[in-house]
Amino acid sequence: MTENDVFPILTIAGSDCSGGAGIQADIKTIAAHGCYAMAAITSLTAQNTTGVSMVEGVSPEMVREQIRMVYADIPPLAVKTGMLYSAEIVKTVALTLKELDVRNLVVDPVMVSTSGSRLISEDAINNLLNMLLPLAELVTPNKMEAEVMTGLIDPNAQADKLISMGCRNVLIKGGDSANSDFKTDLLACGNGERFLLSLPAIESKNTHGTGCTLSSAIASNLGKGLSLKESVERAKEYVHQAILTGRNLHIGSGHGPVNHFYAWQK
Repeated sequence: MTENDVFPILTIAGSDCSGGAGIQADIKTIAAHGCYAMAAITSLTAQNTTGVSMVEGVSPEMVREQIRMVYADIPPLAVKTGMLYSAEIVKTVALTLKELDVRNLVVDPVMVSTSGSRLISEDAINNLLNMLLPLAELVTPNKMEAEVMTGLIDPNAQADKLISMGCRNVLIKGGDSANSDFKTDLLACGNGERFLLSLPAIESKNTHGTGCTLSSAIASNLGKGLSLKESVERAKEYVHQAILTGRNLHIGSGHGPVNHFYAWQK
């Protein structure tokens, strides 16, 4: 890498006006990895650290045109998707990325809230499974999302089923597990390899946007030419440090964001 190298990374997701998750977390993460962040917005949310009061979708035509214009001028080396809001937007994103021959696509299937509430419709989930996931280099569901997609509980069985459904590689995130000492993710590759990636748990209320941050970090690493395993390992360590160094930040009165720029502050 030279000082003139640019690594354009595109995020396709919803906006979090309070800056902790969604597009805003993605842009911070991509920038923190020394990459050039671009964004296609799928929805607007009115939210803060205590909750969401309103969500409004962008038209599928506008989502498509944002992606198309980015590709026409600054082709991304990697793409990540987050909250896609509706079945029609999922379909539009999938068809557009397929047409543009997307590479290094990381899909964060945002469909279940931390409390377990379903965030997208059944039709949107079907489009995600049948149209978008087969384009992805990696899909990053948490355990609840993997259960919704597969109907299974065991992470290894979930990974096997997702791969059989067309996913190339799967990262089942274990951050919401009951284990209070370690948080372990399962990286299951289409070639049959399995890796358990574990780091010590951190007690912190500032964990808003960790899923967005992780998937953006993975996409950034893939765009810079790292292998899938190294991309995931480095992204996991990045999120770990962002939580660790951000646990004493006082941003808002609820669940605050992680410290995306901890390395710069050193």
